[in-house]
Amino acid sequence: MTRASSSFSSMSRALAVAGAALVLASCSSVEQTAQDRRMDRARWLADSLLVLDAHLDIPYRLTNRMEDISVRCRTTDFDYVRAMEGGLDVAVCAVYTPQRFEGNGSPKQFALQQIGFTEGLATLWPDKFRMMSTTSGIRAGAGKGHVLFVLGMENGIPLEGDTANVRLFFDRGVRYITLVHTRANTLADASFDTTHRWNGLSPFGLDAIDAMNRVGMMVDVSHMSDSAFYQAVRRSRAPVIASHSACRAFTPGFERNMDDAMIRTLAAAGGVVQINFGSMFLVDSLRTLMAAAGPAINAYLREHNLRSLDEEAVAYTRRYRAEHGIPYATAQDVARHIDHVVRLAGIEHVGLGSDFEGLGDDLPVGVKDVAGYPAIIAELLALGYDERDIAKVCGGNFLRVWDAVTQVARGLSH
Repeated sequence: MTRASSSFSSMSRALAVAGAALVLASCSSVEQTAQDRRMDRARWLADSLLVLDAHLDIPYRLTNRMEDISVRCRTTDFDYVRAMEGGLDVAVCAVYTPQRFEGNGSPKQFALQQIGFTEGLATLWPDKFRMMSTTSGIRAGAGKGHVLFVLGMENGIPLEGDTANVRLFFDRGVRYITLVHTRANTLADASFDTTHRWNGLSPFGLDAIDAMNRVGMMVDVSHMSDSAFYQAVRRSRAPVIASHSACRAFTPGFERNMDDAMIRTLAAAGGVVQINFGSMFLVDSLRTLMAAAGPAINAYLREHNLRSLDEEAVAYTRRYRAEHGIPYATAQDVARHIDHVVRLAGIEHVGLGSDFEGLGDDLPVGVKDVAGYPAIIAELLALGYDERDIAKVCGGNFLRVWDAVTQVARGLSH
């Protein structure tokens, strides 16, 4: 080969490499542009559609450490400014009562205090928050610059064994009850509890569901054991909800999530699964890593007299994850769970139930707070979902079930 031909060959290779680099850069640029367009459309949809999140632990979080949620807040998942950025119209505020109150003090009084506190937020900042207890009020009031607060109850122990308290809490605005939390109570067995105290629902749990059907209050099956779930669906004459659960297909053995048969059963009864945003609910490997980290993190919390959702505890957990290379789920993972429910049961049976203010440092990349709903919508767009379907996921499905529960109550009253 002559020097000239060798030089020409080298130049050709250089041009080929440069051309390939330009093609790759062009493809990357095109993909980035497509992602940007998708995100722009997602933000527009979040702003245009009714966005309802079925489970935020706002009352318990703020009664433990008050913050000014009328402005941007550094230490919470929720505030008004970020809610507006994320397009959130309706926040279902979970009136949570810790299990320690059962048989020790008055869980009913504790719950009533949290209800009063939540109503006080709307009184304190009336230009930003409004209480709401009907679907017609939500449809009329959404998109007008307020976050609408609806009340749900997490843990049924404030009923204190008396079905008359179902009516009392309904009259105070509570529109669903999560019958049980992390341990079996007087109503049902819990998914995290292996004692199987009732082998499902208790006699009072069955009576409570009847009373909820009569007043038009949704039965929430999140946190239930599998046996309790099936008994609740059979007992209820109205569709039931799972206010903040996800799909066990992605987390085998994690009973807090719902398996495919449960999802199909809930859907066949007309219900809806509101997908939890917690990384450990979404990705099994992350759940396993955090379970292994649990003893070390819990030891630090005990040593410093901290609860898991205290600001210092959340900061320590974040540092621990960073130091030990434990990542987070992503908005794409949330969309995968939504898509899984759709493939199993149809588009009418899935929604959003973040568990904001109840997950500590376990929220997905891109969905760290209430500004993150557009990131999930963008992933649904990438999966091929259209505006009509996204509207159902973002709130339409939950309102449909609520309407159905109300209709059943009207029928039972005649």
